[in-house]
This record gives sequence, structure tokens and C-alpha cells, in this order.
Amino acid sequence: MYEFRGYTIPDYMMGGIERYISQGIVPGHFLTAIITNDLKGAVDHADAANLASIPAYVGFFYNKAPIGCWGSQENMDNWVRYKQKELSSDNVG
Repeated sequence: MYEFRGYTIPDYMMGGIERYISQGIVPGHFLTAIITNDLKGAVDHADAANLASIPAYVGFFYNKAPIGCWGSQENMDNWVRYKQKELSSDNVG
């Protein structure tokens, strides 16, 4: 769980965040909207717990996530390609 100014990211969401950051696995619609800075999409796809936690997601990506993995669709696409290439080169040899 991550806490930011009294808001928390639910535990059940941390796996998707961790897989995206470490492996470049594209998450579901809500996390994709958060990562790409799409507030309308995040609100549209949020369940009640995630809707109330949007400030925590912003805090997490701003304070904890690697620079360049979030902020726009282009950043997300580049991050996914980077991580997939990194992981595939780790498996060679």
C-alpha cells in the first residue's frame, strides 16, 4: 500500500503498478489512464475505492515511479518498449 496525504492506493492495485514499472506490462484501463495523465479516463474507469484514491496515484507516480514511465501516452508506449527490450536482452545468452 502507498499513502499520500491521507489517500492510499489499495493493495490490490499495487501488483499492476509493479508489473508495469518492472516489466512493461500494460495495465488495465484505470491504471493506463492514470499513467498517461488522462483524468477523465481515470474517473470513467475507477471503482469507488480507486476514485477516492486518485491523489495517491498521482503522488506515487510523481514521487516514486521512474521518470519517463508516466505522464503521457507517448511516455507509456516508450516505457513498455524499453522494458520489453530490456527483458528480452536479459533472456539472451
